This record gives sequence, C-alpha cells and structure tokens, in this order.
Amino acid sequence: MAHVRVARVTTLQPPTRSFYSTKAGPSVSNVARVAKYIAGAGVVSVPVFWYFETGRNDTPPHLDGTPAEQFIANRGSSREEVTRMISKEGYSYQPGIGGVNRYDGTQVASNSPCEDRYIHGTFPSPWKEGSKWMAWGVLDGHAGWQAADLLQQQLLPFVRHGLSQVKSGSDQEGVSDDRVGDAIKGAFVKLDDTILKTAVDVSQGNGSLQDKLANMAPAFAGSCALLSIYDPTTYKLHVACTGDSRAVLGQRNNEGKWEAIPLSVDQTGDNAEEIARLKKEHPGEEEIIAGGRVLGIMVSRAFGDSRWKWPVDLQKELKKKFGGPSILTPRYKVLTPPYLTAEPAVTSMNIDPGKPSFLIMATDGLWDNISSQQAVDLVAKWLDTPATIRKVGNAEPKYEPYDFSDFEWKEKFVEGRTTVQDDNAAVHLVRNSLGGNHHEMLAGRLTYGTPFSRNIRDDITVQVVFFNVPGQ
Repeated sequence: MAHVRVARVTTLQPPTRSFYSTKAGPSVSNVARVAKYIAGAGVVSVPVFWYFETGRNDTPPHLDGTPAEQFIANRGSSREEVTRMISKEGYSYQPGIGGVNRYDGTQVASNSPCEDRYIHGTFPSPWKEGSKWMAWGVLDGHAGWQAADLLQQQLLPFVRHGLSQVKSGSDQEGVSDDRVGDAIKGAFVKLDDTILKTAVDVSQGNGSLQDKLANMAPAFAGSCALLSIYDPTTYKLHVACTGDSRAVLGQRNNEGKWEAIPLSVDQTGDNAEEIARLKKEHPGEEEIIAGGRVLGIMVSRAFGDSRWKWPVDLQKELKKKFGGPSILTPRYKVLTPPYLTAEPAVTSMNIDPGKPSFLIMATDGLWDNISSQQAVDLVAKWLDTPATIRKVGNAEPKYEPYDFSDFEWKEKFVEGRTTVQDDNAAVHLVRNSLGGNHHEMLAGRLTYGTPFSRNIRDDITVQVVFFNVPGQ
C-alpha cells in the first residue's frame, strides 16, 4: 500500500502485545484487558526519569536586562507557518484495495492535549481468513482525552469480534445488513459497558490510588465515535455513529453535480428523533432536554460520560473518595439514569465500482464551520484542480482588516474565500473551513492556544476516502 508521510498512525493489525487476537475477541476478561491498556498507557506518560534526562548544571543562568518602554508583540503566523500548522498531522495513503484509490487525513488541535483521536488502516476480515477489510474512524473526546484514546485502541477489536460472531457458515454474503448493524451496535455498547464496569471494579479493588484514577479516567471523560468499515470484496460500506461527528458521501447525480449524501445524523439535543427517544425512555422527565442539550451536555449518545449513566449515590461516593467529576445534581434532576447511550446508528450501503465517489468523515470542529454540501463542493473543486495548479496556489484577494467583533463561534462560510493549494484533501477542508484565502482570518483563528482557542475553534479531525476516482 503506497503511502505518504504519516503522523500518529494507529496500526490495525494485531500488535505483538495485543489485547485481542484474530481467533478470539473480547470475552469475560474485557475489564482486565481494558484496565491493562489504561494502566500501560498511564505508565508511559509519567516522566519518572526527569532528573537523568535534564542532567545537572553547576552554573545557573545569568539574568540581566533592561525594562522596555513599549512591548512589541511577536509577529503572527506567516502563510508558510499556517500551512505547517494545519498539515503537520496530515497523512495520505494509496491502498488500491477494492476501489479505494486513496485516503487523506489531518488533525488540528484546539485543546492541549488534543481530545480527538482517529483510526485508519486495514484489518483482518471477520469472516474470511486471508482477506482484509478497511476502517476509518474519528473519535471526538470531551472532558478529557482518555475515553477517545481508549477507543482508538479498543473500538475496532470489539467491532471485529462482534462481526465474527454473526458469520453465516462459510458464505459471508449471507449476512444481512441488519445483522451486521446489530453486531456493530452490540460491540459499541459492550465496550462502553466495559469502560464503566472497569471504573467501578477498580475503585473497589486493592490497587494504588494512582492506578485506580488512571483506570477510572475514561469513564469520567467522554467521547463520540464515528467508525466506517469497508469490505473491498463486496464493496459494502458500514458507517456507525455515536454522537455528533458526521459522515457524508460525495457522489455525482444524473445532472453531473456532486451531491452530498448523509451517512449519519448528528445525535444531539436538537435532534427531534433523539428527543422523542429520550422522552419515551424517561416518561415524565420533561426537563431532560433544554436548550438543545441533554441535562447540560450537547450530545445524546457517547462513550464514557459516567455522570449521565451512573446512579447519583455511586457518583457521590466516587466524588468523595477520588475527586471525580462534579455531580449533575442539584442543577439537574437525575432520576432514572442512564440518559446517554453508546449505541450507534448504523448506515450500510454499496459503493458503486463504476461511479466515482468520496467519503468525508469529521468531528464537529469541521461541521461547526461548513455544511455537508459545502464540504462536498470543496472536495469536488480540489479534485477538479490539477496537482500542478494546487502547488502554485491562487491569488489572494484584498480584504478589509478582520477581527472577532461579529464572531459567534461559527464563522459563516463564504464560497468566495475558497482556495485550492494543498496536496491533502483533508488539509484543504480544514484550511477553507477556517478562512480559505483570507489569511488574516485563517491565521487569527489559529493563533490562540488553549484555553482561549476554545472560544474560536474546536479540535478538528478530518478524513477523506476516494472510491473509484481516476487519477488519485
């Protein structure tokens, strides 16, 4: 599989120290496996040997200087620096498997550390030994990175194992989309249950305080998950969405126009179907939904987020012993938890091998700024622009001085600001969602670091997958 530079790759083949195998997946030892992963990740992050790394100096630094009468701020990001900022996490692969010509991705952080994670690559077919499927995923963490980080390692193994249990004899084509969807839903829920059970079990165990806290962190944090898996032999694409990340397919219609086909629906407190579901599950609790939020949280489905799932008494106990998250009560009435679920909505479709198309997957940091159709139009324009022209770039119009006076989290996308100058389609989407050819706007929105950047933009993670597109 040909590839270009990759940053922070998630390997989907079983590693040497694997938490799953191709023969047997998650079982009754799920809690131990997840706890083992969390503990291992925590140990790596601790700077135990700081003394030996920093060394010892006999002469301290000499401090001298004169007070300045006027402070001159550092210059903001140049055009070249902006490009480095939005592309330093970029990656591009050309697998040539089942019509997948290429896929691009990138990530731009707002939080520090970034709370988003992503998945991409091949993995063993759940049904046919020796065959490979492909997977792409974006994981939008909140209240910390720990839940998303765990999903990056464990979500696909759980899903693959779940699919392996619905094998229909030796003929995988006998498995219906409904059965595949049910298996994926079951895997998502099982993983979330394991995260929550792990936290409770370790809190009652005999481990050290630091080990307990490390294992409880994914349950205290939360994450949305958008996962696409693709069978190259049948050209079948399955998209599972928990939360408000979004997947959209770009495909030409009969008039030759690129059309945005939704493959997921944002699961938030503004979604009428989600509101109806919650009211049915919690009759009489009319205050669950207010201002487009579910007891204060934007999404109606997520991993972790134990405050919306555990009984209040358990939360109070863990808050007292371990300094856990603030309890929702008394601000909100928590009567019949859980209020959130990790169960995804699953969409299945066939990719037409005779029709060019592309899949866009992104966390809400992208969709805060552009619509699904605008994203499809941007990728279509990128496809229509030869690579040689992209490298040259476009002439930049002159704009009036810009500031955030009229900015209210979302800056309205203006087609006239569109620019095509990146070799990576995901980077192209990020650039144009944040300002396009308006350098002052783009650089300004990238200048702030945490915590002020969160008033301007969210973490942004984008993947673009090209199916049967000539020249890619």
